[in-house]
Amino acid sequence: MKYADEFRDKAIAQGLARTIAAEVERQRPYRFMEFCGGHTHAIARYGLEDLLPANVRMIHGPGCPVCVLPAGRIDMAIRLAERPEIILCIYGDLMRVPGSQGNSLLRAKARSADVRMVYSTIDAIRIAEQTPEREVVFFAIGFETTTPPTAVMIRLAEKKRLTNFSVFCNHVLTPSAMHNILESPDIRTIGRVEIDGFVGPAHVSTIIGTQPYEFFAEEFGKPVVISGFEPLDMMQSILMLVRQVNEGRHEVENQYSRAVTREGNLRAKEEVSDIFELRDRFEWRGLGLVPYRGLKLKRAYAQFDAEIRFAMNELHVADNPACECGAILRGVKKPTDCKLFGTVCTPETPIGSCMVSSEGACAAHWTYGRFRDHQLRRAS
Repeated sequence: MKYADEFRDKAIAQGLARTIAAEVERQRPYRFMEFCGGHTHAIARYGLEDLLPANVRMIHGPGCPVCVLPAGRIDMAIRLAERPEIILCIYGDLMRVPGSQGNSLLRAKARSADVRMVYSTIDAIRIAEQTPEREVVFFAIGFETTTPPTAVMIRLAEKKRLTNFSVFCNHVLTPSAMHNILESPDIRTIGRVEIDGFVGPAHVSTIIGTQPYEFFAEEFGKPVVISGFEPLDMMQSILMLVRQVNEGRHEVENQYSRAVTREGNLRAKEEVSDIFELRDRFEWRGLGLVPYRGLKLKRAYAQFDAEIRFAMNELHVADNPACECGAILRGVKKPTDCKLFGTVCTPETPIGSCMVSSEGACAAHWTYGRFRDHQLRRAS
């Protein structure tokens, strides 16, 4: 298949829906967490939940790097940006992520902080070359998908002998996050969330492959299906999960075989392992401080580590107590369970990070799901 339309064929989608309905056991619940925010967006955009039987439930996971970034790391970036010698380069969706007390990098920029939106890591390198009298810091964020470009950027900065360039590293690891979700009190003790399987991330898996999920699936007895983002990808992946649950299997299956292999991108993984190492601990919004879930620059590249260069102090800030973003990221609650959703918290005035990124669960539901809710209320 070569074209996007072939992955959005209505008749095939309806056929998959009928197959799923025929194969689910009526008295059995099926609870699948889609880890990636791109999958959450696809489910909401294409109304896939309407095609599924009532006992098949999709649970939104924390698969948006902007969403899981804690408020304390935003506050650290704001303090950095407010230093007159610094140019802070960021991706656009970081601009409005809330820190503490309603602060954000966008508001810092309005107060004259030199915060610049870039479209690639190369843009940040160019700014450092063009302004040698200033310190240029790149706000690196993302899962394994965006980590290789950061590694290449550091390698390039070293080659160009840039002395005014550094990285504020906030890269985190996907399989570890899945592991931590299943280790959280919500599942182990409270029992508020029950997960029968995972729709594994696509873009991340093009880098790391399917192999890292194998231990996870075996350890927790949960099936994982790596899925593409198109509607037919998602429907086929859900069918694959249903079959695994029915058969009592807990394996890693690769629906997205047109882009993902078991080994992943070996060159990209090599670059990352050369530049980065695990942090002892790193804070995730909604998950708290967790061990070995984040990356930092190796000692050999300490000259490019902004946290070392500028003696940045780690900040831990409590989220807005009225915001349910943390619970939504863990799958404990839905966007509509938050009393701020659609009132004071909208994409124009976000209170929580889940409403900022287009891949956030709240933003996806605001864009598509609330209209579905309205139709369901009218129908009832």
